Amino acid sequence: MALSLLVISISFYLKEYISPDSDLYATLSLVSVAGVVVMVIAFSLGLGAMPWIIMSEILPINIKDLAGSFATLANWFFSWLVTLTANLLLDWSSGGTFTIYTAVCVFTAGFVVIWVPETKGKTLEEIQQFFR
Repeated sequence: MALSLLVISISFYLKEYISPDSDLYATLSLVSVAGVVVMVIAFSLGLGAMPWIIMSEILPINIKDLAGSFATLANWFFSWLVTLTANLLLDWSSGGTFTIYTAVCVFTAGFVVIWVPETKGKTLEEIQQFFR
């Protein structure tokens, strides 16, 4: 995701210095679209499913309903926030918008690597022990 977002931001930065009539401008437009498609595919295969997987594997049964509701609320709230601010950010700077998204994606990947435990082959009790 971060790589495709970086490609999109670079193509938008480059388009600011190229004439709209040139062939390179059209090529950069196609690169931007391809980057968005790759990002959506990567999101669907990776971070898109992350909240649902974490909820099902990490939350204890006695609080799964309340914590799952809160996690779903947070997920949809941040989706709404990104949707709300996207047009404002794109009006400010297209390249800057995707640079911010790249930075957030890199931060998220680092957070997952550091703080989200591996749950493969572990019982719920072993997973809960990780957080104590």
